[in-house]
Amino acid sequence: MTVPEYNKSVDDFADGLYRFILKNTRDEERARDIVQDTYEKLWVRISYVNPGKVKSYLFTTAYHTLIDVLRKEKRIASLENQMTDVQADPDHYSGLREVLDEAISHLPADQKSVILLRDYEGYSYEEIAEITGLSESQVKVYIFRGRLFLKKYLGKIEAIL
Repeated sequence: MTVPEYNKSVDDFADGLYRFILKNTRDEERARDIVQDTYEKLWVRISYVNPGKVKSYLFTTAYHTLIDVLRKEKRIASLENQMTDVQADPDHYSGLREVLDEAISHLPADQKSVILLRDYEGYSYEEIAEITGLSESQVKVYIFRGRLFLKKYLGKIEAIL
């Protein structure tokens, strides 16, 4: 496909593509963004797309882009709902951090240190092995056992609350 063929595809199919997406989204801004993303994807693959099949390529790409956008928005909405459920009222004290600290304090020293290095500090297993002098497999075992204990401990607390 050449640049003039690309420009012709914009002239020929952009309006129909926009109407197709608009019918599905009912949001003009989102529809414009999806059409623009679709033509950007066409531009990136301009040398691979057959000029005779550009219409089907555009509509297929626009449809898949629409699905991706809707899934992303669904995940974001779900995450926002979870965050509002988790966030405490500013006037109400949540002892979640204290409960977690209490649970971690019940761990044996080796498990506690590897859990803190891995989950709080973000070190790799190899780095933790170097820091603690343990083997990498032992680090993994301590992390597994520590997380298992925390899961059980926090599950008990949840049943009480």
